[in-house]
Amino acid sequence: MQTVEQIARDIVRREGGYVNDPDDPGGATNYGVTIGTMRGLGMDLTGDGKVDAADVRALTRAQAEQIFVQHYFNKPRLAELPAAVQPSVFDMYVNAGSNAVKILQRLVTRMGFAAADDGVVGPRTIAAVTGAAAVAPDHIADAYGIARRNYYYALADQRAASRKYARSNSGGKGGWITRAEEFISARYHLTEAEHRARVASWA
Repeated sequence: MQTVEQIARDIVRREGGYVNDPDDPGGATNYGVTIGTMRGLGMDLTGDGKVDAADVRALTRAQAEQIFVQHYFNKPRLAELPAAVQPSVFDMYVNAGSNAVKILQRLVTRMGFAAADDGVVGPRTIAAVTGAAAVAPDHIADAYGIARRNYYYALADQRAASRKYARSNSGGKGGWITRAEEFISARYHLTEAEHRARVASWA
């Protein structure tokens, strides 16, 4: 099983380097760490008394990994979830914040293990996810990955500016979809034809 540090390194690899996409509500980002996160942590790396895009550029891989482990894994108590779902929930928490937990809560509730839809990993959620994982140990990770993929498609349905993250310029799978499918068994990956049919209604 991967350690949380290894998972964090993989997340940094997926996120890539510095970007400042006007269509991304998070603003300037480096290795997946947003300028908002750095401001919240007071990370004035350039020492000029403010946290801006220059500080985001100055962020190192090691610093990003440390932020992820401390603030996106330990702080939200992801370590208390079953090991099978930790990598995907952690990866999505970096990508979508507490929505990563809300998707999990909705999933296990549909499986008959009620959890509050609040994005918080507390005793009730831990018990519900643990129960669901015990009933379907070979399927819980795939089920979560599929729910995550569906979330990305639905988000792009609602926000045209986000469609480029779910669909590539050529019409194939975009970064969001390929990222979700890294945590889904190959037999549950969408074919290119299925993906294209799913996004056919987008302009």
